[in-house]
Amino acid sequence: MNRTPQLTTLCYIEKDDCYLMLHRVKKQNDINKDKYIGIGGHFEYGESPDECLIREAKEETGLTLCDYRARGIITFVYGKDVVEYMHLYTATGFEGKLTDCDEGELIWIKKDEVSDLDIWEGDKIFFDLLNKDAEFFSLKLVYDKDDRLSKAVLNGKEYERENDETL
Repeated sequence: MNRTPQLTTLCYIEKDDCYLMLHRVKKQNDINKDKYIGIGGHFEYGESPDECLIREAKEETGLTLCDYRARGIITFVYGKDVVEYMHLYTATGFEGKLTDCDEGELIWIKKDEVSDLDIWEGDKIFFDLLNKDAEFFSLKLVYDKDDRLSKAVLNGKEYERENDETL
């Protein structure tokens, strides 16, 4: 069993009050299968988070990011097998033409409609933080193998949302 955590980037490109979302429908054996997520991916050896972000954005979208912001670190724990440290970004400036992605469909989604999509439950927490323009944050999200969020920790403190049945 691999006990080394994965290092990744995750970015939500913004335009006209929308986020660019990746509907993960093309890869088999995908932990994100059928979910809507941002763009990004795994670090290559020696890359900084920013270098990984820029490379992954170009590979997945065809766009070159020219204005982006680090927003937080997400510790994603899935069962006993997956631990991932995601460097979360938003981007408001880009150049180029949007291209097809081999991992899914790229779709502009209105920000106020994102929570209606099939997204990870914990993503709703960080979208709320992004929408409130929160300072840089650390968020730990622990899931069971049935994709249920069992624990969330924001900046070192247990996180509880009002009227949230999943936590």
